[in-house]
Amino acid sequence: MPRVTFEDRIEAGRRLGEELRARGIAPDPAEGLVLGIPRGGVVTAAEVAKVLGLDLDVALARKVGAPANPELAVGAVGPDGRATIDEGVARRVGADDRWLVHAVDQARAEVADRLRRFRGDRPPLDVEGRVVIVVDDGVATGSTAAAVGHWLAGAGARRSVLAVPVAPPSTAARLGEIYDEVVTLATPEAFFAVGEFYRDFSQVSDDQVCELLEASS
Repeated sequence: MPRVTFEDRIEAGRRLGEELRARGIAPDPAEGLVLGIPRGGVVTAAEVAKVLGLDLDVALARKVGAPANPELAVGAVGPDGRATIDEGVARRVGADDRWLVHAVDQARAEVADRLRRFRGDRPPLDVEGRVVIVVDDGVATGSTAAAVGHWLAGAGARRSVLAVPVAPPSTAARLGEIYDEVVTLATPEAFFAVGEFYRDFSQVSDDQVCELLEASS
């Protein structure tokens, strides 16, 4: 059994926000920004933003799944359309160059579609010079979080922090090479899926994401 179990994404976000504040990661509202990775991560991020008194927005990224197992990530496409691919994993699961080109194009299209859906007429997201806290409801392989981290580095964020309730130790360590800091509430060795650490891990809809973003604007 998991050593840590969260009631739901809201409770996990509240605890995560309190942990960030306890660590002194509570930037001035003019400089700080919380970005949730849709969909479930936005629910968690909304609570973090509430605890820290920061603006909430979304960081759009899309996993590139393996040919025979879409849930197994071989990489991801970030908010700027840049693809981050683990070549070793891709080759092991039979993802050749032609397949990868098609899969990445599909992921880019989905990122663009979600960008229109979730951000609508908002001006383009500007992170330059800001302290950006990226939040998800948990990470397994960390492919989407990695893609967002690479984007932040290229977009000129002053400091990047990844905050997640739960992550495998190896994934947290790898993401620590991409982000300035990684904050987790639990890093259990025994890790199968993020959902096993939640009592309520119900699917989050696009409408819920839009409502959270509208409520924070």
